Amino acid sequence: MENQLVESAEERTFQYQDSLPSLPVPSLEESLKKYLESVKPFANEEEYKKTEEIVQKFQNGIGEKLHQKLLERAKGKRNWLEEWWLNVAYLEVRIPSQLNVNFAGAAPHCEHYWPPKEGTELERGSISLWHNMNYWQLLRKEKVPVHKVGTTPLDMNQFRMLFNTCKVPGITRDSLINYFKTEREGHSPSHVVVLCRGRVFVLDAILEGCLITPPEILRQLTYIHKKCHSEPDGPGIAALTSEERTRWAKAREYLISLDPENLTILEKIQSSLLVYSIEDDSPHITPEDYSQVTERILIGDPTVRWGDKSYNLISFSNGLFGCSCDHAPYDAMVMVNISHYVDEKILENEGRWKGSEKVRDLPLPEELIFTVDEKILNDVSHAKAQYFKQASDLQIVVRHFTSFGKKLIKKKRLHPDTFVQLALQLAYYRLLGRPGCCYETAMTRYFYHGRTETVRSCTVEAVRWCQSMQDTSTSLLERQRKMLQAFAKHNKMMQECSTGKGFDRHLLGLSLIAKEEGLPVPELFTDPLFSKSGGGGNFVLSTSLIGYLRIHGLVVPMVHNGWGFFYNIRDDRFVVACSAWKSCPETDGEKLVQLIFRAFHDMMQLMNSAHL
Repeated sequence: MENQLVESAEERTFQYQDSLPSLPVPSLEESLKKYLESVKPFANEEEYKKTEEIVQKFQNGIGEKLHQKLLERAKGKRNWLEEWWLNVAYLEVRIPSQLNVNFAGAAPHCEHYWPPKEGTELERGSISLWHNMNYWQLLRKEKVPVHKVGTTPLDMNQFRMLFNTCKVPGITRDSLINYFKTEREGHSPSHVVVLCRGRVFVLDAILEGCLITPPEILRQLTYIHKKCHSEPDGPGIAALTSEERTRWAKAREYLISLDPENLTILEKIQSSLLVYSIEDDSPHITPEDYSQVTERILIGDPTVRWGDKSYNLISFSNGLFGCSCDHAPYDAMVMVNISHYVDEKILENEGRWKGSEKVRDLPLPEELIFTVDEKILNDVSHAKAQYFKQASDLQIVVRHFTSFGKKLIKKKRLHPDTFVQLALQLAYYRLLGRPGCCYETAMTRYFYHGRTETVRSCTVEAVRWCQSMQDTSTSLLERQRKMLQAFAKHNKMMQECSTGKGFDRHLLGLSLIAKEEGLPVPELFTDPLFSKSGGGGNFVLSTSLIGYLRIHGLVVPMVHNGWGFFYNIRDDRFVVACSAWKSCPETDGEKLVQLIFRAFHDMMQLMNSAHL
């Protein structure tokens, strides 16, 4: 990482933003053709014929008109989707977002210098926090290397949203506030908020123009920890951020009406660099099972997480760490980058601080005390009750598959990501005897402010291969041939989606134009096959590759009768993280993970026995 930073000395993190291409609008004919292909696995002949007619009618009629209006919109914006996506996917969603929208993951430090050990959380926390502050400073100085594919720069805008960012609840729509500025742009707030036992503290990361050091941070954290563990708990106002959005918006308005100082405190939390959460829990972890720690990070104590914050850094009393992040401002790859940076630094320094032990004369952390009344305390109780009720329904399974990894798959000249996606299709097919509509994230960062597109992994080719695997009369060679066809199809789709030729966001744009124009919802979107194939956020498998590093994480399923499935791929292993709702009898995370591991072995066996 250091070498990378030195090499990129001339390049600034955000320097290519103005020269990135605008997000294109795909061709209507192409999008509809791809859409039709994607519904095939979920339709019988009659249903497919009906959908074909609906699509044809749409293409020749209202669809063309909506497409022209979308092209008009795109002329005036460098990213025609950005504002819509933020609103529809995040800000207008009313269900509690801390549990249903945030993504969370455990830090991998426990794999090397920081195994679980009671009484280490403050010292380790001070080091982790210091590396995070350093990354904030690198961003401020624009020294984080520009991401590139070959020599092509990717959009870096999401990195502006990592620190000093917060969602603020609204009655019908939330808003996103970003206080971050680079050094050239001006002052950026430099305080960190610490939540502990329902209380709120603030400390400054900068003293006399320099970052405070780990020994100095340790002094501040120790002061907070001692105070909170020897005095009564605070009111736990943070729990309100786990509430249904409109309810939280009303509670927030009421809180501000009680005392204008409450608004000052809220703004202090919103503008903070990040929120540091001190948990009293000691979750269990083994090198091959991260289930419990990941669960605690996502559904731990709501009074020590500010659910709307772009970054909650969470510490446990046995020295384990993780993060919970609002998904609205950025996608997981940003968190993967900073988490990898911090993990590499901890590794490099053998888990210790090797600098000066000197502690300057620091002002003590300031406690931010809300003015509360009976109504607010009742609101907090209600928030906690609904949060724990939903949290208790969540099943999380995070396992390491260690028989092989990226190395062996690349040796077989297969794409590792596609390997996992097809294994998931096979596992689902074996579990339920039918194809499962699946969303895989593709990134569109080649374009200005590009975020994501949907790859629909459940293809006709994938289903044919799954069927062949379950049909004892199919030869190994035939199974392998079908598997390679499914690989080729998936790779092609991923390539198209990353280069602005996907269709899901295009269809979303067309439906939103119709809505804005006050037109009736086109039949394309009310056709049962639209939602049956995953449209309108109905994918039973919601998936994403978290990358090829040690970092992993997850979110909850997209639908009640579905799974969230997230994975990272290393040279020697796969780490899979699966979420499901216990109250749905069909979706058992344990079973699915076991079947995926079985599919990994079967696929590798297929490649070995069919002699490629």
